[in-house]
Amino acid sequence: MKTFAEYQLLTKQAEALTADENDLTANLANISALLNMNLDQINWVGFYLLKQKQLVLGPFQGKVACVRIPLEKGVCGSAFSSNSILRIADVHQFAGHIACDAQSLSEIVLPINVNGVTVAVLDIDSPIRDRFSETDQQGLAHFIENIQEKLGF
Repeated sequence: MKTFAEYQLLTKQAEALTADENDLTANLANISALLNMNLDQINWVGFYLLKQKQLVLGPFQGKVACVRIPLEKGVCGSAFSSNSILRIADVHQFAGHIACDAQSLSEIVLPINVNGVTVAVLDIDSPIRDRFSETDQQGLAHFIENIQEKLGF
């Protein structure tokens, strides 16, 4: 598990990766790779972007994934629609969970906002129940808060 200080370091690395690049796809691809390399016990990390009133799969690391998620459906749609972080200890207990990978047991989803408007979510799955701690949530929230305006949306 990461400490908050380790998340601060990851944030600085992400800021360096995106500092001179304005392309959204390039930035999201590098950030998903950075998180995949640095977070333990995860099996999927990536982005879903708002397109035509639904969430559409963006750059990610992991197995094939659901391509489209209706707003307000599943953990990703719920986090997007409520503009709030959802940390789910057991996805099978989440009403309306969309099972893209049966091996995923816990999940954290963080909304990404640009100029006060939710435009995407960062989704991270784990094959371990209750994988994500309060420290993970705070560290990832710090990560997103510091990079969301620099991603190139």
